[in-house]
Amino acid sequence: MRKITIKDVARNAGVSIAAVSYVLNGKESKVSQDTIARIHESIKELNYIPSITARGLVKNTSELIGVIIPQTEDHKQLVFENPFYSEMISAIEAVVREDGYHIILAGVDKGKTYLDISTSRNLDGAIIMGIYSEQLYEECKQANIPIVLIDSYVNDSDFTNVGIDDELGGYMATKHLIDNGHRNIGLVTGMIRKDGVVEKRFLGYKRALQEAGLFYNPDYVFENSVSYTHGRSSGTLIAEKYPEITGVFATADMVAFGLIRGIKEAGKEVPEHISVVGFDDISMAHMFLPPLTTVRQQIFLKGETAAKLLIDQIRKKRGAKAHGKKRTNIPLEIADRETVRKLH
Repeated sequence: MRKITIKDVARNAGVSIAAVSYVLNGKESKVSQDTIARIHESIKELNYIPSITARGLVKNTSELIGVIIPQTEDHKQLVFENPFYSEMISAIEAVVREDGYHIILAGVDKGKTYLDISTSRNLDGAIIMGIYSEQLYEECKQANIPIVLIDSYVNDSDFTNVGIDDELGGYMATKHLIDNGHRNIGLVTGMIRKDGVVEKRFLGYKRALQEAGLFYNPDYVFENSVSYTHGRSSGTLIAEKYPEITGVFATADMVAFGLIRGIKEAGKEVPEHISVVGFDDISMAHMFLPPLTTVRQQIFLKGETAAKLLIDQIRKKRGAKAHGKKRTNIPLEIADRETVRKLH
């Protein structure tokens, strides 16, 4: 079936191609109300779908926003397996769609460049999640488009940054276990990299132990990937080899789900034998059995905030960076459910 073009719309409506172009590109003041009505009727009759690329050439905009997720671990599929990212992306997409933008989602392998994505797609702006400083500066600045970072500890006024206080979150999770009488507390976590989200949560864990006068035991730290699989293997190991551990902080809910499964497979129960606190409060957390106690970080609000800040930058000045903008932190709280047992 032949694709309907702007010429077909113009011919069917009995108007010029220029008139149709004016209507499609928001310049309706240049044509009469009768012409506008005929063009819209023609579009409806022919089921014409405007080309985003063609409109972009007219407006000098692609109407595309990149959502870029660096693959910071060797397990390349982990990012897209984690519901945390789907919830975040859903929030971003809902905001940008209201302003007439579309998103391009891209996972970037370790060592690959972000610049290629922004230039090849002619992006109007980009949201980058979880980036580290060594990967960032020159290539993102060369892109010369508005950029908002999510969950990054890059301290550079060229970029707007939206996140949470991850150190505080790790502290809150560990303190919740301490406040419930636990003294030997494990940590199941992804790779601890300098100035990354996981490192901040690890430091919060250590601070809570220190504040309570508890000994930090590096043997209680199980570090690998942010995955269900790592949580599961760690849960089995803890239940079988570390009988003194009564509470565990998992630095992501997906890790916590695997952790609980592994504990049960080793013949123990949560929270009767081992208490578990997660991090994120993804939508599955309250559906899980038992419902997961976790650090709630308001994922939707984080994505929504980042998207609104990016749209604001694009509107103010195309291609400008957000000089002098401060980090926006989303508040945290404990979602207290059924995976933590109070010890007497």
